[in-house]
Amino acid sequence: MPKPHGFAYEAHPNGTVHITHHNRPATTLNGDRAARFLTEVTTTDPQLVMARWTGNYKRGNERTARDHPRNRG
Repeated sequence: MPKPHGFAYEAHPNGTVHITHHNRPATTLNGDRAARFLTEVTTTDPQLVMARWTGNYKRGNERTARDHPRNRG
C-alpha cells in the first residue's frame, strides 16, 4: 500500500485545526479532538496521522473501481 501524501494542516489560535488534502478541505477539528490531533501529529508520521483522522485511506482498489462499467461516464 502506498504511503499517504498531499495532506496539510493549519492550527488556528482559537484551537481549531483545518486539514486539507491536495488543497481541498478534508475536515475541521475543534476542542479536545484538535488538541489530541496536534499531540499525535508531532509524535508520528504526519501524513499517516492526517489520513487516519480524515478517513482517507488508500485501499488499493481505486483503479479497479474506476474501470468498472457502473463508474464509467
